[in-house]
Amino acid sequence: MSTERSAATDPAIDAALVRRLVETQFPQWVAQPLELLDPAGSDHVIYRLGEELAVRLPRHIGAIGQARKESEWLPRLAPHLPLAVPVPVGAGEPGFGYPWPWAVSRWVDGEVATVEALADSPDAAVELAEFLAALQRFEPGELPAQGAREDLTGQPLAARDQATRAAIAEVDGVFDAAAMTELWNAAISAPEWDGPPVWFHGDFHTGNLLTVDGRLSAVIDFGGLGIGDPACDLMIAFTLMSPGSRAAFRAALGVNDATWTRGRGWALTTALSAYTHYATVNPQVAAQTTRQITEALIG
Repeated sequence: MSTERSAATDPAIDAALVRRLVETQFPQWVAQPLELLDPAGSDHVIYRLGEELAVRLPRHIGAIGQARKESEWLPRLAPHLPLAVPVPVGAGEPGFGYPWPWAVSRWVDGEVATVEALADSPDAAVELAEFLAALQRFEPGELPAQGAREDLTGQPLAARDQATRAAIAEVDGVFDAAAMTELWNAAISAPEWDGPPVWFHGDFHTGNLLTVDGRLSAVIDFGGLGIGDPACDLMIAFTLMSPGSRAAFRAALGVNDATWTRGRGWALTTALSAYTHYATVNPQVAAQTTRQITEALIG
């Protein structure tokens, strides 16, 4: 999830820059055409490179560690997951005024998943549960000491308390502030994850799911990948699903009451953050986050 920053500090990225970076660092792909992917999310500018590849450049300083993380872990995760993921094939270096590392990954075909197509599908809900279960089962072997793996350490839900309460107050009148406060209090008071730390995607919402011919095909954007409490990934149940498919998802994943309540809290806080930052300038974000807040309150 993106960190707040000043747009004035973000580097200018255009096709000419990307072409020069590719030409000098990956000359084997110099003849491949470039095509801007728009929209591409708030963390990266993405260009399709030929038919098989994608170039991803961080837009802001908060996203600069994602390429290294994905390069390290996605090739190891991919064989264990039931849906495709974008495996990195090249690590780019700063150049021509662009200040940060960037990446080239395998292109993953598909259309962004939509509520209209999948909300009422218990089959899709179970597929997503199976993906998360496979991710949580992944055992990479011995990890370095915790202090050396700060990029994999998930933020606790309680760390978002002040910002979430401020957002609730800000949208009072648009949404039911009393109901949101009740849910938030329950979420941060719920028993903490008492199992072993497991892997989570960290930004598991419709924009990071792809479909082919109406069926789930891939999961993208693993910049939030981490190890710890998997409750954050339950936001997909409120972003995408209706109550019926949500019940199938929960049953397939075997989520207990405390984890489900924390998951509702994650859905609420992430939706509020996006709504307060983008709803006035992006009607699509306004609609998506309104749905997520509403569904989180339903449970």
